[in-house]
Amino acid sequence: MPTALISVYDKAGLLPLAEGLLAQGWRILATGGTLRALQEAKLEAQEVATYTGAPECFDGRVKTLHPRIHGGLLFRRDLPDHVADAKTQGIEPIDLVVINLYPFEATIAREGVTTAEAIEQIDIGGPSMIRSASKNHASVTVLTDPEQYGPYLDKLQAGAWSLEDRRRCALEAFRRTAAYDAAISGWMERELVAKKSSELPHHLSLNLVQKQGLRYGENPHQPAAFYVQPGRPVVGIAACHQHQGKELSFNNLLDADACARLVWQFPAPACVIVKHNNPCGVGQGPHALEAFIRAQAGDPVSAFGGIVAFNRPVGVEVAKIMAQNFWEVILAPAFTGEALEVFAAKKQLRILQTPDQWPQSAEGLDSRSIGGGYLVQGADEAFVPFENWEVKATGADTPPKAEDLLLAQRVAKAVKSNAIVLVKDGATVGIGAGQMSRVDSVEIACRKAGDRTRGAVLGSDAFFPFADGLEVAASQGVIAIVEPGGSLRDNEVIAAAQKLGVWLFFTGMRHFRH
Repeated sequence: MPTALISVYDKAGLLPLAEGLLAQGWRILATGGTLRALQEAKLEAQEVATYTGAPECFDGRVKTLHPRIHGGLLFRRDLPDHVADAKTQGIEPIDLVVINLYPFEATIAREGVTTAEAIEQIDIGGPSMIRSASKNHASVTVLTDPEQYGPYLDKLQAGAWSLEDRRRCALEAFRRTAAYDAAISGWMERELVAKKSSELPHHLSLNLVQKQGLRYGENPHQPAAFYVQPGRPVVGIAACHQHQGKELSFNNLLDADACARLVWQFPAPACVIVKHNNPCGVGQGPHALEAFIRAQAGDPVSAFGGIVAFNRPVGVEVAKIMAQNFWEVILAPAFTGEALEVFAAKKQLRILQTPDQWPQSAEGLDSRSIGGGYLVQGADEAFVPFENWEVKATGADTPPKAEDLLLAQRVAKAVKSNAIVLVKDGATVGIGAGQMSRVDSVEIACRKAGDRTRGAVLGSDAFFPFADGLEVAASQGVIAIVEPGGSLRDNEVIAAAQKLGVWLFFTGMRHFRH
């Protein structure tokens, strides 16, 4: 008589599975709540404690850690010595293990969960049985997901369950225990180490679960999917609600995240328009409508077909103006019913309702794959307050608005290096991004701004290595420049700014974005 051991926290699919096994002449061993559920359904099952002769103890912490259980899972049926040992010790084979684990990930994701509560949801017996069964998958089947029950029963009844099927189940089982252990170690890392140290962990596990398959990646020949971390609060893109529109693509998700990350850095009503992962227009104003008008005016040609994010609710006035142009995605923390009615006429337009805040990274880390490994760094979440900036040169004009300088530097932080951002009256008017030479970025930003360069302020993500970039900006009418400083030629740049009558501020913090 084949034997199955069933011990599941999630009871979904339990009864049909047990009924199917019993109908095919199986014996069932079960524990705790699983046993009670089977007994209440009048399905025959033997308690594990009765089978082993060892009662559960320590509030159920120890119940399946017994030689009759693990011996029955681990002994090799093809080795005479193993078979003889099993017979001598009265160990019978267990042919099927059905396990799903205590909900550790769901527990630590709860608001206000205590350390004691989290620790009690660390499953010991379950992972141990899963690993034993998976190691001996030549003879033992392990099921760790209710979705596996139906296909298993179908093939079992047809006599078609094979070694290849057991191997696939073992693979899924090891994936599950690996993710489970990674969730535990990640939680302990955050609780015990990360709060006390700025150092990166020596071992870093990328414990991810696919949330959404994507049609393709950046290009049609690249497979792609969106993954999230189990056991963590649902934030960012994963917390958005899509009101309408086509399925979001890989590029949509990248740009939407870049857009939202920037817009939620502004305390005032703001709008950000992103194209190809770079902001092309950013505006602030007394309300969302004014912020959008200013953002779009920054570079209306590049803005066409972009991703737009707001940090304030979008009403019908904004919707009517936006409906006059083509956009890929619009993000906002709320949309009025009238605004949604206006957008509904554009069936392909994606409308995303966001949470009221946005993370700058996952787990405070920025990770990228390179040939042979991964690069990991802390996220660039720091920003030097305006009052801590140093004035290195005083201009001929009156001091520029602090709001414009701050806007220029915040946007420069979000632009691909070398980054140059021109701002005037609460909005960007020209952006130079991703150039190999900083002076080239200055020239691009000034060209895009045109006449609006006069009276604008300039934000730079890194220092000017020479005075040439500053000289180009000043020749076009820029009145103030903010940069981190730190060049070997800082004195030359400062002297040039003073000679040209341009205000020059040093922040002391670089914001490269490669």
